[in-house]
Amino acid sequence: MIKIITDSSADLPKHLIEKYNITVVPLTVLIDNKTFSEGVSLSPQDFFTKMFHSDELPKTSQPSPALFAKTFNQFTKDDQLLCLTISSGLSGTYQSACLGKDLSDANVTVFDTLAGSLGHGLQIIRAAELAQQGQSMEEILKDLTDYREKMTILVLLDTLENIVKGGRLSKFQGSLAKILNIKVILERVEGGKVEIKEKVRGKKRFHNHTMELIQEKHSDFSNTVFGITHTGNVEEAEAIKQELIERFQPKDVLVNYMGATMGTYAGKGGMIISF
Repeated sequence: MIKIITDSSADLPKHLIEKYNITVVPLTVLIDNKTFSEGVSLSPQDFFTKMFHSDELPKTSQPSPALFAKTFNQFTKDDQLLCLTISSGLSGTYQSACLGKDLSDANVTVFDTLAGSLGHGLQIIRAAELAQQGQSMEEILKDLTDYREKMTILVLLDTLENIVKGGRLSKFQGSLAKILNIKVILERVEGGKVEIKEKVRGKKRFHNHTMELIQEKHSDFSNTVFGITHTGNVEEAEAIKQELIERFQPKDVLVNYMGATMGTYAGKGGMIISF
């Protein structure tokens, strides 16, 4: 029996975690000198409330190898465990899971999704569906590798406030961007990192350009599942969902809150679209 394990940064809706019986290992979030377990003692809504009122950026840390090992050892030796982690280009979680595998007695395969948020989450759903269909670990890994390579992830920054807080932009640059109403689109690149793709002035242009970038990727979206995560801007995310459905007629569109790991960088009004 193949069992699916992941870390909490995947931002999967609760009903899907329950549907596919996915085991989630929480990341740790430090905010205002208090420590929380993501998704356990800190909900996304509470996280964003705290972050928006804090002068300093929250910090997240990957689960320890010992916690991964403890999680793996909860299963029987007959179980085949597939652990999918956030991109190794964004976090040390993949390395931690690999060390946890070495510390455990379980039969574990660790897979680097090279993605964050629902880009990571969509791969988990894919793996869970294939496992339910009775596919072997080898077949699942082959499919996941192909899916991972073809995936597009766009990070939409409505404000650069958190980039300034994190020291990646000066206060002057941040103020200038605010005055000029500059929005930034980042895209996942090789190695699972994200880089700036476009800078756009004005909300309408920002939105239209995002749709153009999506349109460029495929001619047929009928088998595509989109994942949208947001930092509390629910109405905007739902509006984008409806537009994606009307424009592209995809297989499905999932919408959920962004967790602390990616939400710290996305900031207020931020969104991630994965497909």
